[in-house]
This record gives sequence, structure tokens and C-alpha cells, in this order.
Amino acid sequence: MKREATRKGFGRLGEDEEDLVDTLLNYEEANKHEFHLTTDQIKDVTMDIFSAGSETSATTMEWAMSELLKNPRVMEKAQLEVRQVCEGKNKIEEEDVQKLHYLKLVMKETFRLHPPVTLIQREATERCEIGGYTIPAKAKIIINAYAIGRDPKLWADPECFQPERFQGSSIDFKGNNFELIPFGAGRRICPGISFATSNIELGLAQLLYHFNWNLPNGTKLEALDVAENFGITTRRKNNLHLIATTYIPFNK
Repeated sequence: MKREATRKGFGRLGEDEEDLVDTLLNYEEANKHEFHLTTDQIKDVTMDIFSAGSETSATTMEWAMSELLKNPRVMEKAQLEVRQVCEGKNKIEEEDVQKLHYLKLVMKETFRLHPPVTLIQREATERCEIGGYTIPAKAKIIINAYAIGRDPKLWADPECFQPERFQGSSIDFKGNNFELIPFGAGRRICPGISFATSNIELGLAQLLYHFNWNLPNGTKLEALDVAENFGITTRRKNNLHLIATTYIPFNK
């Protein structure tokens, strides 16, 4: 009753207006399932959505903008595409993003150099041999997605930001190509991969469509650093500060 009163106070009654927390609480209160959720578990799920669903996306978008600023040719090409495809629109819709083929190459290259999670943890289900090493069953394995994306045995000029390397290539980040696994692979691949990529692509397309971008105080592009700060997510060591100049107003 207390929860219903709170929801009513915010003008949110009715099943059609339920959010994720409402759904989890309803599941808990129904008490008709073999698996029961506790309040702490609901808190954990909610925090996962905030951290995995927003922190990684924001970090990836910041890296994408960093690389675009540092590579003016790529920036110009990406902006030209989005402005031609969406010409005359006040805002970009999700269906427009599917037509932005070069932007998708930019995203692949960003994920290669800057995977949202650098180290991916797994557990060996059975004993196996890899590269002459014996991996016992139940062993904890840490996969370095960051190093794989920069391995010169797999990539030509691995430190260079070149979206065209994916032109005509079947390599994707959906877990089938082990050269590029920013979201992991197999049954344990990140369940939010579709949400994350759609969120980032749409946001990045909006930024490129509506604004032109420059560094502050006349800073030259080659001076833009890409130093990293390793943690749960690999963020920029220094925050990215940019000056946005309106190109296409949101409500023209």
C-alpha cells in the first residue's frame, strides 16, 4: 500500500506505466515463483542497470568523440554521412541509424581500441590445453580484450584509428569473432549488447548531426591526449572538454 501511495503521488498508476523496479517488486510480492527476489537483490539489479547500462555507454561515447577529434578525416566523413542521410530532419530517429554504415565502422573501431570492459572473467568448465598450457577444470580465466584488440598479429597498424579496416569485413563484436570481443562471447556474452550499441550509436549520431566540435582555447588536435585510467571500465585519464557549435538546431 505504501508503494502504491508513493506511485500515486508521482502520478504513476497503471500497469502500462510500470518501470523496471515496479516489475521486480511485483515479482517479489506475487510470491508464486520457485525463485524469490529479496530487496537487496532488487537493489543489485537496479545498480547493475545504472553501472553497466550507463557508465560503459558514456565511456565508449567519450572515447569515440576523442578518436574522431584526433582524426579529422574520420570526423568529416562520419559527419557528412549522418548529415546527408538525415538531411532536413530536426532529430535523428533510431531507424535512421541503420542507414549510417560508416558510423557503424567507427563504432567497431572504437570498441577495438577501447573495449568497455578491459578484462573479461570466465571459468573453465572442463580441463583443456591452450597453447601448450594445461587449464584445469574450474580454473578462473581472465581474457584481456584490450590486448586482443591491439595485437599486431591480428590487426595491421593496431594503434591507428582506421574504421575502414572493417569495410567489407565480416568481423563483428557480437561474439562470433574472437579478434573483437568487447562484450565477451558465448552464452555469457553481455545481455545488454543490443541496448548498449543502439544507445551509443544514436547518441553519437545526434552529436555529429547537430554540432561541429573543437578543442577549447585553440588547442591543436594533435595535442589531444588519449591516456587511459584502468578500472572496472577503462576511462580517459583526463576528462574530455570540447566546444560545441550548433550546425542544425534541434527545433529549427
